[in-house]
Amino acid sequence: MNSPSKQATTQARPRLIVTADDFGLHEAVNEAVERGYRDGVLRAASLMVAAPAVVDAVARAKQNPGLAVGLHLVLADGRAMLPPTRIPDLVDGQGMFDSNMVRNGFRFFFLPHIRRQLADEIRAQFEAFAATGLKLDHVNAHKHFHLHPTILTLMLTIGREYGMRAIRLPSEPGMGPWLRPWLALMRWRLDRAGVAYNDHVFGIRHSGGMDETVMLDILRGLPDGLSEVYLHPASHGHITDSMAEYRHADELAALLSPRVRQTIAERYHLCEGFSDPVAAA
Repeated sequence: MNSPSKQATTQARPRLIVTADDFGLHEAVNEAVERGYRDGVLRAASLMVAAPAVVDAVARAKQNPGLAVGLHLVLADGRAMLPPTRIPDLVDGQGMFDSNMVRNGFRFFFLPHIRRQLADEIRAQFEAFAATGLKLDHVNAHKHFHLHPTILTLMLTIGREYGMRAIRLPSEPGMGPWLRPWLALMRWRLDRAGVAYNDHVFGIRHSGGMDETVMLDILRGLPDGLSEVYLHPASHGHITDSMAEYRHADELAALLSPRVRQTIAERYHLCEGFSDPVAAA
């Protein structure tokens, strides 16, 4: 057992959560999540509850109970939980959201009937996660759509009913100044709601290209506080057209890299998700 002084030294290190997004999107993603957790530095995954391989993802999560699983809320460029007849103004006839986030952002803000459908869909996704029986470690949104104040409001209101305690703050050092007011508002609202969040995130600027070189470069300069590094690993192949340029296998290799593992061990406390007491310190 560690001595008190050694424990204090460990907890004084910058804290790190390593997460995989799009869990459930494809069996190749699920396989990568399981390998990244068992054999690498991955400690958390964000689940798409309406995605094609969600049943396989939940089964793998239950076989690896130490993996911290959260809800990856999909409101753009993906499949809805509710049928099109319930949310006709949000999805096409096949139940798919489009990727025009600017247009939809205006609709969410200004049109009450759209907001009602949006609230129903968000609730359905929380309900579907609860039905898996998995503990809810965190919540975030596909393409960081929870930066939108209407979506964040609904997440905070509905999520509280389902035990939501942590949300990803999509604040990567070096991001454009136009985002700062939105991030400041989001921090203020999360603080008021008593919801935990990370201080920094890494993975936005290099989305789809988080290979070993990029990971090591990020890890050699993490700031103090709690950082979340997120990736989109898969064991092989083309996953979706919207991610045609993503190097999923390279991202899995980064999670399995001995050099990445060693760098983390030397410099950081690797947290077991947002529910890790050290993450919440």
